Amino acid sequence: SIAILLYLVQKFKTPDHWYPSDLQKRARVDEYLSWQHSNIRPKASKVFLSKVLLPLVTGQPLPPEKLEVVTEELNVALKQFEEKFLQDKPFIAGSEISLADLVALVELMQPVCADYNLFEERPTLMEWRRRVEEAVGKELFQEAHKEIMNAKNL
Repeated sequence: SIAILLYLVQKFKTPDHWYPSDLQKRARVDEYLSWQHSNIRPKASKVFLSKVLLPLVTGQPLPPEKLEVVTEELNVALKQFEEKFLQDKPFIAGSEISLADLVALVELMQPVCADYNLFEERPTLMEWRRRVEEAVGKELFQEAHKEIMNAKNL
């Protein structure tokens, strides 16, 4: 949860870029962390649930027209994310990675794990993903997503 992440960065005195002491940068992180709860998180999760978990439970895929609606809702949120939060910056809060980037990418990996490559036709988003993975460490990133990447094979 966001509350736990904020607790951890403050308790363990993590590097400033994760949750900046600069009030404007911190406000940008807080803004994204608040916005994502009703935008990226539910829409990305809905794609994952619709493409992976629902068929697993019911034994049938979601009808294509319903899947199209779910996917389009996510596409609208992704456009807002790119225009409002990424703009032309390397990361959400500016030039360094923050908790906002980490939370954002984790949420966006759910549809990717359901075979919806939302980065494919979005160069801004793809470059941002590359920078976040690089900042975290590609091996660590892959290890953290190893189990969910196999969810579609259940």
